Amino acid sequence: MSAVAVGTKLPAQTFRVSRFDLVRYAGASGDFNLIHWNERFAKSVGLPDVIAHGMFTMAEAARVVTDWLGDPGRLEEYSVRFTRPVPVADDDAGSVIEVSGEVTELLDGGRAKIMLTATHEGQKVLGNAWAIVRLP
Repeated sequence: MSAVAVGTKLPAQTFRVSRFDLVRYAGASGDFNLIHWNERFAKSVGLPDVIAHGMFTMAEAARVVTDWLGDPGRLEEYSVRFTRPVPVADDDAGSVIEVSGEVTELLDGGRAKIMLTATHEGQKVLGNAWAIVRLP
C-alpha cells in the first residue's frame, strides 16, 4: 500500500450472490428467516424476490476494506445503514453487489476514515457506510 491521503480510492470490487450463497450464510449465521430462502413468502410480504441477508451484504462491503488493508485486524470500527434489499433471483446469474471506498479523513494515531458505497443495479443498498481503520 502506497502513501494514504484523503481522496485515496480503494480498489472497487464486485460480489456475486446466489441462492446457494444465501443458504450457506443462513447455516453459518443461524438466520433462517423465510425472506432469505422462500420466494413465495418473500413476495407475500411485498418483497420483489428472496433477498440477501443484510449482514451478508454488510460483510461483502467490509471485504473491500480488509482486502485493501491486508489485515482484517486493522478494521477498528464499522457501521452501515441498510437502505434497500438485494433481491436474489433463482437462476445461475444471481445478483451483483458493487462496492467502492474512499479515504475521507486522516485521524490521530495512524488511523483513517473510509466511506463505502455499495450498490445493486445502480441503487445504493447501504447508506452512511463507513469504517475506521488503523493504517499499516
